Amino acid sequence: SSHLGPRTRTRIWYLGEGVLRAETNLYHIMTSLAHGGLPSVLPADILAELKETATKLCAPSKGFLAADESAGPWLRAGHADAKQIPDTAENRASYRSMCFSTPGLSDHISGVILHWETLFQKDASGKDLVDIIKEGGMIPGIKVDKAYDKKGMWGTPSGPLGHPEVSTRGLDDLQQRAAEAYKRGARFAKWRNVLQLDPEKGLPSDLAIADTVHTLARYASICQSERLVPIVEPEIVPNGSHDIAYCAKMTEKVLAAQFAALALHHVYLEGAVLKPNMVKNGLAGPKADAEAVATLTVQALLRTVPPAMPGIFFLSGETALDEDNEEIATINLMTMNKLFKDKMPWHLSFSYGKALQKTCIVTWLGKDENKAAAQKALKARANANSDAVRGVYTPGSCPSVGVDGNVKQAAGPY
Repeated sequence: SSHLGPRTRTRIWYLGEGVLRAETNLYHIMTSLAHGGLPSVLPADILAELKETATKLCAPSKGFLAADESAGPWLRAGHADAKQIPDTAENRASYRSMCFSTPGLSDHISGVILHWETLFQKDASGKDLVDIIKEGGMIPGIKVDKAYDKKGMWGTPSGPLGHPEVSTRGLDDLQQRAAEAYKRGARFAKWRNVLQLDPEKGLPSDLAIADTVHTLARYASICQSERLVPIVEPEIVPNGSHDIAYCAKMTEKVLAAQFAALALHHVYLEGAVLKPNMVKNGLAGPKADAEAVATLTVQALLRTVPPAMPGIFFLSGETALDEDNEEIATINLMTMNKLFKDKMPWHLSFSYGKALQKTCIVTWLGKDENKAAAQKALKARANANSDAVRGVYTPGSCPSVGVDGNVKQAAGPY
């Protein structure tokens, strides 16, 4: 107004600017809250898609079929007869198309993790394996890590795996590969980092933990930017003679560091899932029963995993030669859900490879005439693990090849 002095007009201008700035700040705060507290610059449409995919992956009583082995899964099944199946691209495609087309598999499986090769393979009729998965009511996922070099990290001691601590490769071109995988139909991704336990040598070292959680957080943020829900997998392997208490201590330490790293890298927890090891004794250590495994595993998770993360999908981990990998993995998962389901804020489920497929593989043995029986075995074990997610599996009720023919599984990265 013309009758106001210059100082008065200036004060009114500052007041208006202050209100504008306050409204702008409030907008950014509200947008950030809508993003789960993450920076408001993250695209809302991508976050919404990630959350929708993660929610579908965490469907009640369902888990993942981990079919991402770099070689034929029969080589890692730890069975003498299965090891004789020729490891060819044709056999891998034939076996996996058989698995993915199993009638009713989607009753128990929400997502299938693929190796990069499988993302582009077809079945004998020329149909893309990815399309078989989608038409079967499941979501295709993709393993995007490039394993690790056993030479390991400079200056770290050798652990129970017989090599130094390691760092997983593949970040350099991950942005491009994640985008390509999405175009091919993948909607979630997996990346595995490996940590070894040895109390006397102080493993895992702080260096290895820091490298693991940073690498996994960087991978997760890249995948989310390309609309892929990341499976975060900081795997503590069971090799060694340690007891279950040491595994519990280190699992908590690793998971606490992992979620701090995910926050630092702006990872949207509602659009991601966790794939941890169960808390177990070392393969050569004093044996803990299923109740101890369940109690210490859930305790570690409750102390470290935010409720915002929708799902936790366990890896089964290697077992001793006198143990039935399939049955033990199912019983451990069932015991957790039976004892603690009401105390857990997340979907607690499975992401099993050998622990879903071993009896299927031994039933199939590379022969077309065994296809129906092999599919029945896969469906039965998937159903058993669905029951385990609901906490109602009856031990011994699912047919299994057991320990018959057990041999040490093939070495090398998955």
